[in-house]
Amino acid sequence: MGAELIAAAWDLAGYPNSGRLASAAGLVPVPRDSGRRTGNLHRPMRYSRKLRRVFYLSASAAMMREGPNRDYYLKKRGQGHRHVQALIALARRRVDVLWALLRDNRPFELAPPMREPVARTA
Repeated sequence: MGAELIAAAWDLAGYPNSGRLASAAGLVPVPRDSGRRTGNLHRPMRYSRKLRRVFYLSASAAMMREGPNRDYYLKKRGQGHRHVQALIALARRRVDVLWALLRDNRPFELAPPMREPVARTA
């Protein structure tokens, strides 16, 4: 999956934030509003099918095993989302986590990182 991600995304420096990467993968809904109708969201017409496939398969494999990914998937299912909708939500979450790991240059750990207290000066 890593090789497919690199092949599909090329240089990740070309994406300024995780939202742009998710948008390129077609994981961010876009409005299709007309007249008074608002909030009509759908999948964008222009996105990288290869990149979407990488994140979709990643989310599909991750939700099968016990852990935080499966818990998130089950939470979305409990909120009334269908299987594919919950998988896309999980894929978007995995994009955000991947982006944070690459930004901070650190490996994935189940426990969230500890925040260092900010020293106040008087």
